[in-house]
Amino acid sequence: MKRNNLRIIKIDKSKSLFNYEKKILINELILDLKLGYYDFEKEKSQKIKFSLEIDYENKKPTNDKDIKSIVNYGTVVKLITKLVKKKHYNFLESLAEAVFDELFKDKRIGKIMLKIEKLEILKDCSSVGIQITKKRSHDKF
Repeated sequence: MKRNNLRIIKIDKSKSLFNYEKKILINELILDLKLGYYDFEKEKSQKIKFSLEIDYENKKPTNDKDIKSIVNYGTVVKLITKLVKKKHYNFLESLAEAVFDELFKDKRIGKIMLKIEKLEILKDCSSVGIQITKKRSHDKF
C-alpha cells in the first residue's frame, strides 16, 4: 500500500494570492495646441488626438474608498493637458516621451501604448500621427 504524500500548508493571510493586471483606457482626448516643427504650426493651434492604454499591476483589490488604490484616468488627462500647455513640442515623439516620463513615475505602471494624431495637418487624411508602446524594463544596468 502506497503512502499519501500530501502535506497541509498554512496560507499566510498577510500575503496576497492574486496579482491584478489592470488597464486604463483613454480614447480620443482632443486638445487644441500648438505642436509642430514648422512655423505655421508654432503660430496657430491645431486639434491633436490622444489615445492611451495604460497597463498596471496591483497586489491588492481596489479599495472603493481610496482613489489612490487605482491609476486615475482623470489624473492622466490632467497631466497630458498640463504638459502640452507648459512647453512647445516640435515632434509628436518628443511629446510622447514627456508623457511616458510623467506616467512611469507611478511604479505600478508597467506598459503604456500611446497614440497621438494631428487631425488638421494634411487635407487628404483624416489624421496623421504616431503610436508608441513603451514597457518598463526589469533588467538592471
